[in-house]
Amino acid sequence: MSRARRLLSVTAVVLVVLLVSGCTSLPDSGPVVDADTDSQVSEREAAEVNAVPPTRGASAEDVVLGYFKAMTAWPSDTDTVKQFLSTDAARNWDPTAATITYAGQLLPRDESLSFSVPLNDPEKIDRNGSWAGRLPPGRDELELDLTIEDGQYRITNPPDALIVPDSWFSQRFRVASLYYFDPSGRILVPDPVFVPRGEQLTSTIITRLLAGPPADQQRVVRSFIPPGLRVEVSVPVSTTGVATVPLVGEAGSLAGDATEKMLAQLAWTLQQDPAISALRVTLDDEVLTGPSGEEEYQVSEAAPFDPSGYPATDKLFGVRAGALSTRDGNELVPVPGPFGSGSLALRAAAVSIDGLAAAGVTDAGRELAVGPIVESEDGVGPPIRPLRGTSLLQPVWDFAGRVWVVDRTRRGAVVHILSDNGRGQRLTVPGVSGRDVRSFLVSRDATRFVAVVRGPRGDHLRIGRIEIDDRGGLDRVAKTDPIVVQPGSAVRIRDIAWTSPTTIALLMPVDPGAIYEVRTVSVDGSPTTSEPLSTTLAEPVRGLAGSPMTDLPTYGVTDQGLINLTDGGSYGFLGDPASDIAYAG
Repeated sequence: MSRARRLLSVTAVVLVVLLVSGCTSLPDSGPVVDADTDSQVSEREAAEVNAVPPTRGASAEDVVLGYFKAMTAWPSDTDTVKQFLSTDAARNWDPTAATITYAGQLLPRDESLSFSVPLNDPEKIDRNGSWAGRLPPGRDELELDLTIEDGQYRITNPPDALIVPDSWFSQRFRVASLYYFDPSGRILVPDPVFVPRGEQLTSTIITRLLAGPPADQQRVVRSFIPPGLRVEVSVPVSTTGVATVPLVGEAGSLAGDATEKMLAQLAWTLQQDPAISALRVTLDDEVLTGPSGEEEYQVSEAAPFDPSGYPATDKLFGVRAGALSTRDGNELVPVPGPFGSGSLALRAAAVSIDGLAAAGVTDAGRELAVGPIVESEDGVGPPIRPLRGTSLLQPVWDFAGRVWVVDRTRRGAVVHILSDNGRGQRLTVPGVSGRDVRSFLVSRDATRFVAVVRGPRGDHLRIGRIEIDDRGGLDRVAKTDPIVVQPGSAVRIRDIAWTSPTTIALLMPVDPGAIYEVRTVSVDGSPTTSEPLSTTLAEPVRGLAGSPMTDLPTYGVTDQGLINLTDGGSYGFLGDPASDIAYAG
């Protein structure tokens, strides 16, 4: 089994913890009724695995092995696991505190009434379902003590965790996203989680959404779903694609705006099942109506809160001969106004999400120009020049019209944010500020910061969450987590680009100048989706053009044009080669 698949199961393991905890248990009845169309969500249930309790007279080793085996029951059966524990241990054991996964077989070493159990490639998930990384040396071996209770061997010190093999999870879990809002309540923010496959999946993701975001993300995202609500039974889906969400609990008074955003969260979370086209949400048997008073809320009505931005252009843009251009078939046509004239001598540029403005770095890399893309310059002044620096990287736009730019100074990277009124601020990003940064991204919802940091032994991808202050302004990135791309190997990362709101493509040279590979990683901090995006590219690739809009292809950028990384098709442009081809954002 590949390391990537093992890491997939590591993060997925949290769902078993969630299933055995009372606050997020699965409904007891009423499976999802799937429509006739194919579904990405409603899937065949995994085969049941029964937990076997300890037999009377079992040896100490059989009790230890049986304890681990019982944790692989499906559905999860912690009551049987407790039968391998002493009375006190069973009373105090908390399998929801953490989850540990391991690869391969367990080979416990017997030392009288104590067993040492080495774990291969152990990974940990915390109580909130967040990936906590690989267990460090010294903590990758369990010490289990046994006692004799009523003439039987029993374990006295089980770790507060569910401990399971990784291969088991890769067969039973898949990735889904829960949708919250940014702190301003203007754009949805996806939170990737791993959920069990099968008929109950739709009910499960709604149950997880109702639980709300983790406590440590309260300054990053918010939910408009009142706390304390739960699904009464399940979430059935009619043959016409209407999902009924029966909620119960104390919700207090819901204003119209809050109700609309609550419905949007439910719609974006449920529309991951393509069979669902509308929702009918009830609260204590009373229907929650949409903004127009309708009882069925169409999932398309939530489009204005799209995490990829709304409205968002799907055009490609490039810089050629110092001018900003847009793709028109196999041509690059200069945009109107000063950005397309060549007078700014652009080295790199980024276009706002709606396609109406641009931010460009001048040819020397020392100045940033920001302004509208206009058909006529009548009544419109020249671009403002709000920032001078040392060596500015390609800027990034977020949904609020802010421009992000990293200046590669002699003392390392400095992160700047420029609001739509030209006012700027610096943002300290741990693990990034003051380092040798080669490229960076900001999610369109302005909640995630991603950077490629060069080190003496290779490049590192770091991802952090962007927090707001008490006045609603951008405040800080508390930490960034390093993302393991190829465990045990030093890598160089030539470029990065979004492929969805929750995944990022990495361009890595295998043989620089000749052979390149593109891989994807997840934004949740775990390398669970580090899988090849395409076959190896056997030609020089300068960069990537990718978008969080999932219906747009991801391209490799070459001197001659573009390579579609999905189907391998190549596309050239008439005229001189262009640099810095990218989507908006």
